[in-house]
Amino acid sequence: MTARLQGFGLARDQMRSALASSAGISPADLDALEHLEAAGPLTQRQLGDRLSLTSGAITMLVDRLERAGWVQRRQHPGDRRSVLVQLSPQAAGLGPPGLASYHARIKLIAAGVPAAHREAIASFLQAAADAAADAAADLRRRPARGRAASAKAPPKR
Repeated sequence: MTARLQGFGLARDQMRSALASSAGISPADLDALEHLEAAGPLTQRQLGDRLSLTSGAITMLVDRLERAGWVQRRQHPGDRRSVLVQLSPQAAGLGPPGLASYHARIKLIAAGVPAAHREAIASFLQAAADAAADAAADLRRRPARGRAASAKAPPKR
């Protein structure tokens, strides 16, 4: 079963790469759009944290998406010092080309799952998502290995 989950992940990665390419955006840009679609408006910092990007990198990413018409910035209603990033009305309504047909196909596949199995499958998928989120958080807490460190061979014993 884990091999099938890995296979799905790899196939979804391929689909996302093709989707980003057809939309004229980078995979990181697509990641940002998916987070905004799932969570709604986020501050640049929140979006940067979700994508593991520095403040400078997330600013450049949001600038790029804003110029292309995918996102909009607006003042945070509860914090005058903060700006929210949200999907533009065009992006929220349309999304990148090809995404609607993929979503429709996934909905059809999900509808074909027998009702008696849905809760078990949903629980499994949630547990797998939680494990991935926990692993990502753990990896972010660890110090990054620079090129010089990774280029060195491990010590011989």
